[in-house]
Amino acid sequence: MIPVPVVVTVLGGWCAVYLADTLLKSSNSLKASYEDWLLTYGLSVSPFHLRWQTALFNRQFYNWGRWKPKFLYLWFSIGMVFGIVAMFGSVILLGKTLLQTLTQMLTEAPKAQNDRMLQVVVPGVNLPISQLTYFFSAILISGVIHEVGHGVAAIREQVRFNGFGIFIFIVYPGAFVDLFTTHLQLISPVQQLRIFCAGVWHNFVLGVASFMVLFLLPAILFPFYYTGVGALVTEVAEDSPANGPRGLFVGDLVTNLQDCPVYNVEDWNSCLGDISEKSQVGYCVSAATLQQLSFPARVYRRLDGTVECCSNNSLTDICFSYSNKLDSHMYACLPARKVIEASKVCRTNMDCHKDFVPSFCVTPSLENQTRLIRVKHPPHIDMLYVGHPMHLQYTAITEWFPNSPWCWQTQNATQVEHPCTNIVPSGRSQTTAPALKNLLETFDMQSTEGSCTLSKNSVYSNKVFKIMTLQFSSHYF
Repeated sequence: MIPVPVVVTVLGGWCAVYLADTLLKSSNSLKASYEDWLLTYGLSVSPFHLRWQTALFNRQFYNWGRWKPKFLYLWFSIGMVFGIVAMFGSVILLGKTLLQTLTQMLTEAPKAQNDRMLQVVVPGVNLPISQLTYFFSAILISGVIHEVGHGVAAIREQVRFNGFGIFIFIVYPGAFVDLFTTHLQLISPVQQLRIFCAGVWHNFVLGVASFMVLFLLPAILFPFYYTGVGALVTEVAEDSPANGPRGLFVGDLVTNLQDCPVYNVEDWNSCLGDISEKSQVGYCVSAATLQQLSFPARVYRRLDGTVECCSNNSLTDICFSYSNKLDSHMYACLPARKVIEASKVCRTNMDCHKDFVPSFCVTPSLENQTRLIRVKHPPHIDMLYVGHPMHLQYTAITEWFPNSPWCWQTQNATQVEHPCTNIVPSGRSQTTAPALKNLLETFDMQSTEGSCTLSKNSVYSNKVFKIMTLQFSSHYF
């Protein structure tokens, strides 16, 4: 969740700004000079909204708009066609997202959301607070590129360009261009479409360029990093349940989640999705070991209908269920680590029959949606995580393993943005470079007297390849 100090700081800051603006505008002696100052610097203040507009970049916009007219005509005509097609695609995308959301709300056992093309990004919920700087920087960059498209296309269509500006709404940054309304209304509908579609077209080109950079990252970063060996951990919070002698360590390379191999970030997310959707796996235990480790315990049902047979105070024992030829529902309270270490993963007793040694497939009897996950990070002892897999899904990790001790030491010791870890200039990287994915653009017309402002709002969903603090809500053994 969003830390309370952050919320207090944001709300307190906006209250102070609005209060100061109100007092200055109410003062008989300061009102005129204050409004002149706002007008001179192109500033305007309203509740939770700060806006700055300037004509400093008009010459540059006109230079871009008059550069190779035939090429720009073809460029924005392609953008117009793309915008029209994308409009229908957006309707389909939003409809599919709505159906997925309704299904998620009506399902008692929500599944992983890896297959969702569009997701709402909520800072502090599914976006770590530590990544807000990168997130807002990416939004501002995409917003500027979006508005540059509108401005250049407007100049190309002989619409007067009044200025460019940036605004902040609460904490979200954005950009806009100010066009002369009369000129915009006099041009043909096709010319208007070229202007309106230019922003989305430019963001699409930005997305394609980002995908190309992402695709070439292994080659670009090869002198410093290599990939395909696992998921690398670079920071673990002191108060995290994953921090401890049998937890995760800085520099650990996670290679397996249960029996699912992990070679990169995609594998990490895919394995967690499979673990969430499928039932809890079991572990093969010989009959002799089962008899030796088990001890009498009272069996009772939890409120959700699942069975518990261990003491609630135990942090090392777990209730396991298994079946034999006589009874299909048997339970035993067993030490989790002794049972799972060096055990084969199974689904039924048939998976454990080998070498003619009587064995059983024992399955952890946990609460609904809770899983026991064996996290392999050699050469250390396996971490046994008990909790909801989704808590691990929102843990951002990296697949880039440092090739240079200099990069690794700099990254861990100072956590500064270094040439080794900040190759791509567009965004958010501390151990790797980012990719801008699934950018959905919308724009609206805000008419004013004598002018037309094109403003841009964006819903940004991405794949972050940056290490953050690992914070698990459950525990490990």
